[in-house]
Formats: sequence, C-alpha cells, structure tokens
Amino acid sequence: MKVISEQQAADLIEDGWTIIPGGFGSCGHPDGLTRAISERFRREGRPRQIGLLFASASGDLKGRGVDLLAQPGLVAKAVGGFWGLVPRLGEMARRGEIEAHNWPQGVISQLFRAIAAKKPGVISSIGLNTFVDPNNDGGCLNDQSGSPLVQRVDIKGLTTLFYPSLDVNCALLRGTCCDPDGNISMEREVSYSDSLAQAMAVKNCGGTVIVQVESLVGLHEIEPHHVKIPGVLVDYVTVSRPGEHPQTYAETYNSAFLCPGTLVPDRGAISCAERIIAKRALQEIREEKAQVINLGIGMPTVIGRMAEESGLLGSETFTVESGVMGGRPAFGLSFGASYRPSAVIEQAALFDFYEGGGIDVACVGFAEVDTVGNVNVSKFGSKLQGAGGFINISQSTGFIIFCGTLTTAGLNIKMGPGGLKIVQEGCIKKFVRQVSHVTFNGGYAKLLRQRVMFITERAVFSLRNGVLYLDEVAPGIDVARDIAPCIEGGFVISANCKRMKHDVFLV
Repeated sequence: MKVISEQQAADLIEDGWTIIPGGFGSCGHPDGLTRAISERFRREGRPRQIGLLFASASGDLKGRGVDLLAQPGLVAKAVGGFWGLVPRLGEMARRGEIEAHNWPQGVISQLFRAIAAKKPGVISSIGLNTFVDPNNDGGCLNDQSGSPLVQRVDIKGLTTLFYPSLDVNCALLRGTCCDPDGNISMEREVSYSDSLAQAMAVKNCGGTVIVQVESLVGLHEIEPHHVKIPGVLVDYVTVSRPGEHPQTYAETYNSAFLCPGTLVPDRGAISCAERIIAKRALQEIREEKAQVINLGIGMPTVIGRMAEESGLLGSETFTVESGVMGGRPAFGLSFGASYRPSAVIEQAALFDFYEGGGIDVACVGFAEVDTVGNVNVSKFGSKLQGAGGFINISQSTGFIIFCGTLTTAGLNIKMGPGGLKIVQEGCIKKFVRQVSHVTFNGGYAKLLRQRVMFITERAVFSLRNGVLYLDEVAPGIDVARDIAPCIEGGFVISANCKRMKHDVFLV
C-alpha cells in the first residue's frame, strides 16, 4: 500500500477502464477521488471512455458524488442500480450519450461477490416480468445500449435471469482510518455498503484499489475485527481534504448514526400528506404484527419518525438496504444511515436476507400506478430514477405497502373541522392508464401471492386479482369529487369501503 495525493490517484486511471465508484446514495462516496479525476479530464482530456459499475450511485442532486464524472467523453458506459441522486449522469443516459443499463441494486451488490469469486455471473429470479426482463427492455435505458446484457435462462424447469459478470479495473472506495499495512477501518462511516466485495472483485481482476480515508494511524492501532477492507486488497490510499469526507451529504458528522444513545431530534419538515400516509402505514404494520420492515427511499422513511413519535420505536426493526438494521432510518440526503442502528452489515448480505423472505413488510414509494397494479418508480417523464433495490424488495416480500400522494406537483391539503380538504390539486396524476416503465408487475404479484396495498393521503387501495379496489376514504373526501377525477384508469369501490381511522389525521 502506498499513500499518494488525489491528483496522483487520478493519474492512475487509464482510458477505457471500468470503475466501481464506492458509496451508497448519499453516504460513503470518496468525493476527493472523483473530483480529482474530473479535474484531470477537464485539464488533459483523460481518462476517456471509462465504464461505471455501481449498485447505488452516490450524489447530492447538485453535482457531487458520481455526477462529478458525468462529462461527455469521460464516461462511455454505465451499469447501475439506483440513479436518482446523479441527475447529470441520468440525463446523459436518457439522451443516449452513453451506453446505459439499469439492473436491480441487490443483484449488482451480489455481482461484486460473483466477480470476486470468478463466477460467470448472478442467476436470480429478481427482475422477471419487469423492464429488466429481456422479454421487455432487458434493463437497457436507451438505443445506444444495444442488445440486453441480461438473459433469460431455464433451470430445472424454472425461468430465471442471468446477469453476467463484468471485468473491472479500479475501485474508488472510502474508509475512516488506514494503518501502515493498508488495513482500512470504517468506525465513522454510516454503512459498509459493498466495500469489501468491491475491493475483492477489483483485486481478483488484477485491477487497482484506491481508498480515501480521513486519517492515517500507526501500526496495530486498528483492531483486527474493526478492519473492513484488509490491507492485502488495497493498492493506494489518499487522505481526504477538509469537507470532502462527510458522513452523508446532509450531515458532516452525527454520532447518533454510529451508536446507541440519546437521539438528536430530527427537525426536518414533514408535510401534512407525509404524516397522514406514514401514520396509516404504521397502523397497518402494527396490525400485521410485523417484526422486520424495509423502508424505501423518500416518503416511506417518515414511517420510522412516526414510530418514534408514538414512543414505540424498537417494537419493530426497520431496515435500509445499505446494510443498516434497527433504529430510525434517516431520510433526504442522509438516506442510507439510521439513527441509533442496532447492526450494520454488508449490503449484499442484507439483500440475501430480503430475497430469502426475511422481511415481513416492505414500504416503498411509487411514481405511477396503473389499473392492473403495475408500478413505475424507475423512469418517468424526464427523470431517470433507476430501480435501486425496489425490485429486489418488492418481489421478495409477502406484503407490500406502496406509499405516496394521489397526485403531485402542487398538491396542497389541510385538515379542518370537516376533515381533509384539498386546497389545491396536484397537476400530475400518479394513477394512470398504463405505466411508462414496469418496475413492479401487478400480474406477477398475483402469481407470487403477494398482498399489495396503496396508501395515499386521501384514500387506501388494494390490488386483488388484478383489480384496483378502493378500500378506505379519508374524512371530508368525496369519491366522485376528490378521487375519481384523479385516476385515469378504472377502480372498483369495495363493498366494505370505509372511512380511514380518525387518529391518522391527528397532529
């Protein structure tokens, strides 16, 4: 292991290399390394035509993280799971400026291990009957991507998907401390993500592993069980500049992300709609007596805050696919961290647990829903969000709660003596005739015998036998006036349709 500068690290990157940029969403990305590569490209025009392989691309929506590499000529290809925080890279994919593929995040996490073990790839049912399936788009995001890399294969009469291993040349990772032998600790990182598997994958491909750390320590100052990336896997280390090693893009440092203790109050604003939806979802979780729950990015994370406000946080175990279990998942630009977590494990290991049926309830968001229960969260309008871990999670649990408002873009609601009032309707309808991208297949959910529920601020729906049923209506809401005009496709009013419980609407 050799300690070098960020510029020296950037100079190591060669044209055409496939790079694994470390981190998860808003957490754990080595910004100093990607900044140096970006600056070198602007200065020298090199490296050119690199490839990217990521499970969840880190970013802050404003140009940090992987988006530092989103420059024409610098990136030629990207295979990724979650794209939502790197809009510049997403726009390059949408315009066909790069070859771009979207695979399930958990599959890519597992792929790092497969590459490390010199396996041909990952065989998984995850992604069947969605846009990732070669019978649909095969995960290709534009015409530049050519034929799908994903293949359908039959094994013992069962149809599954094959995701091929890719050659990788470099990993840009992050840790907390490094000792003279190159051992890396992560005591101040909010998650381990896939760092170990990524380092192993690159090392066994004969590539270069570069790790950004906060500080250098003496020999034997890192205890063996605190080493998350062994020194034998590390080629070079850089020491971060001040401000380029925050725990998350929202928090420079918060001790509550690392250990049990007194929780620092979260003063982030929660809208009336978010509060209603989260409280109704929490009711369902507790009626189900669910023990292990996944909370997806966005609105579902508010459920953890509602659980805490109820004084019963800890009666359920909330998990986030970054590898964090327990505590209250953070939201916004700290998603991937959790306040007072009970355990932090590798991301791929948590996806193994998910896909084996380990979670009782999955709470995820939605952008579009159609009349047969298909859901889109991955590609809509001009936005490329990517599937992230949504497909792994939604195809692996017996009970899915989709959380989101009925309309968006301008929606304004308030509670009054007469119940819920729509002050201003959103100008975008989320319940449409046909989704533009199938991230969740309603018909396949029936085959998997899943229970599917949609909770909005004014109504609760369920998917039964391929039909969308209206089961609950908020007080003050009229179906003909406030619900039917907002749903482009059809729905059926349940015979036992009832009012949503009043305590959901109490502040």
